[in-house]
Amino acid sequence: MQVWRERMPDGMTLKSDGFASNLSDPAAALTLKRFCETIGTEYDDTRIPVSLDTFRAYGLAFQRRLVPELEQKQLTRLERDANGFHLWFDDQSEARADTVVLAVGITHFAYVPPMLAGLSPALVSHGSAHSDLSRFRGREVTVIGGGASAIDLSALLHEGGARVTLVARRKALRFADPPAPEGRSFWDELRHPSSTIGPGWRSFFYTHAPWAFHRLPQAMRLSIVPKHNGPAAGWPMKDRFVGKIPTLLGHHVVAAEATGNRVSLTLSGDAGTTVHAADHVIAATGYRVDLRRLAFLSEDLVSSIRAVNDAPVLSPNFESSVAGLYFAGAASANSFGPMMRFACGSDWTARRVTRRLDSRPHSVQATVAEAVAR
Repeated sequence: MQVWRERMPDGMTLKSDGFASNLSDPAAALTLKRFCETIGTEYDDTRIPVSLDTFRAYGLAFQRRLVPELEQKQLTRLERDANGFHLWFDDQSEARADTVVLAVGITHFAYVPPMLAGLSPALVSHGSAHSDLSRFRGREVTVIGGGASAIDLSALLHEGGARVTLVARRKALRFADPPAPEGRSFWDELRHPSSTIGPGWRSFFYTHAPWAFHRLPQAMRLSIVPKHNGPAAGWPMKDRFVGKIPTLLGHHVVAAEATGNRVSLTLSGDAGTTVHAADHVIAATGYRVDLRRLAFLSEDLVSSIRAVNDAPVLSPNFESSVAGLYFAGAASANSFGPMMRFACGSDWTARRVTRRLDSRPHSVQATVAEAVAR
């Protein structure tokens, strides 16, 4: 939950519907719907957006009830030796394990375009760097990106008193369609069946058969994952964005430089180049899995993990080429499909990995720690 608690902007709503935002436990004892009923918060599977505050509270309640023994510490070093794995933590403690499951989320993989990456953090930051946007009140902010994160940040900055411009390569922004008040018809459901990552037979396949996705040719999998369900904001954001936020669509950044306490961007579009300046630039430019960004991994481990496009190649049980080392979450998407980029992918992952560990001839004693990226 560290990303949701510390790296998502206050006031946002989840893009995922309520039914698609459940955390996973063996008996489905604590769904988001059940949690909302318990605390008296309004809930609907599709028609009521899930607020960030609600999801944060749900995640913490889930952990306290179902994983009370969780240790929260930062993993600083992971090495392999003759006896398995050796782990070091920020509190100077150490641990050894036969098996390590890296469910590191997305924080390590925040992507900032090269022309922006060299500028001071005081002038340029990634969208994941802000939970409190109040520091930008009264300032000129340019948001780079055309997806949900960029649109959400722009709307929240505007509502918080910042002067915002959104710059995107896309020539049109997309918003999800709002749910029909009367629900979906039988024929709509037949033509475009519901899934936790959106309607449509492709999404239905990706969410119901990740094992089959794993069997697809590698080139096909690598082309599907980044393109499926392309950049689009949730339907509640449309009224908060359209007509309120100036946009420069069909433009991309070709150069950036600091000019005093401001950033000067050179933008290229159909009409040529233009210069745009701001007090601060937020790169809402997504995430790119790259094993080399996991600074806690030893060089030996990084070089031993078979990877394609910098992401680990995984077995049908999420195990990497290093025996006993497993990857979950976004790092597993190239192997098991787009669902692994979302919380809803955790259920199938957890059941698959635990079934694999339970089948091993010797007992496994689990030490659970939350490796937090700072």
